[in-house]
Amino acid sequence: MDDISPFLALADKMLWVAALVAAPVLLAALAVGLTVGIIQAATSVNEQTLTFVPKLAAIALILVLFGGSMITLVGEFTQEIFVEIARTGQAEQVAP
Repeated sequence: MDDISPFLALADKMLWVAALVAAPVLLAALAVGLTVGIIQAATSVNEQTLTFVPKLAAIALILVLFGGSMITLVGEFTQEIFVEIARTGQAEQVAP
């Protein structure tokens, strides 16, 4: 069971990193979509393409504001994965 625990810890961290990277973009798209949907319902304008441009602009703004920290988070996690792979490879070579 001790052999599996580092991999389970990495899988757990992978889920958190994925959630932290995806959350700002998804929340921005949700907020803009909800706002435009309420405005469309209030004005009876049922245009499907009307929500596309504001969502695209909001997502672009979020990526400009938070893209650097998202890439940093993914890069640090990638380095951690490679360190764990190297550590596992060394452990297998030492203990036959």
